[in-house]
Amino acid sequence: MEWKIIHIDETDSTNRWLCEHLQPAVDDQQCVAVWTDYQTAGRGCGTNTWESERGKNLLFSLLIHPQALPANKQFHISMAISLAICQVLDQQIGDVSIKWPNDIYWRNGKLAGILIENQLQGTGIHDSIIGVGLNVNQRQFLSKAPNPVSLFQIHGHETSRQQLLEDILQAFDRLLDQDLKAAYCARLYRRKGFHPYADANGPFMAEITDVEADGHLCLCDDNGQKRRYAFKEVSFII
Repeated sequence: MEWKIIHIDETDSTNRWLCEHLQPAVDDQQCVAVWTDYQTAGRGCGTNTWESERGKNLLFSLLIHPQALPANKQFHISMAISLAICQVLDQQIGDVSIKWPNDIYWRNGKLAGILIENQLQGTGIHDSIIGVGLNVNQRQFLSKAPNPVSLFQIHGHETSRQQLLEDILQAFDRLLDQDLKAAYCARLYRRKGFHPYADANGPFMAEITDVEADGHLCLCDDNGQKRRYAFKEVSFII
């Protein structure tokens, strides 16, 4: 893909900025990456917010047009961007994993969050906006988020945010047309053994057995019962 990269000093949300400023105007071949120094209303999935000190972290959104990808395979986009970030971070640190469906973890700390908004057209995907918040150079987190961590806190030196973005775009380009399920499952946080989870019925112990093509998480609890969850139907107890 040929990327148009735009840097802006401040916005409420890079996902929203793309929707309001660019999405109606670009053609179906142009891919855009917009990144900012500060978000006044950075958000995660649902009602989650994203803490980020001005000028310290990599906050960006991508606009792509994966029109050959069926709507029922849209989770492929989530796998591709998650794996792209992991591959780039592998060059700096180890122990990087994907907490289903697409949080990026270093050990038990959250390095990055991803929010994907797809515009469907018939049985396909017309546009996809992929928002990413990656903790890079922030030294201290003040919010009540339970487990944020940054690259600086891990390896102790500053990292170029722009170079990280360019590296992630290159990795994403390589991965988007590949079969990713095996690589994604191999990267999963808590991919081996029994660990604590909770659903509407309370906590339980289970192990991951699969992630389906549509993104459903499949678990087997310690009583041998198979469990299948969509996003937000189950939580990891950390």
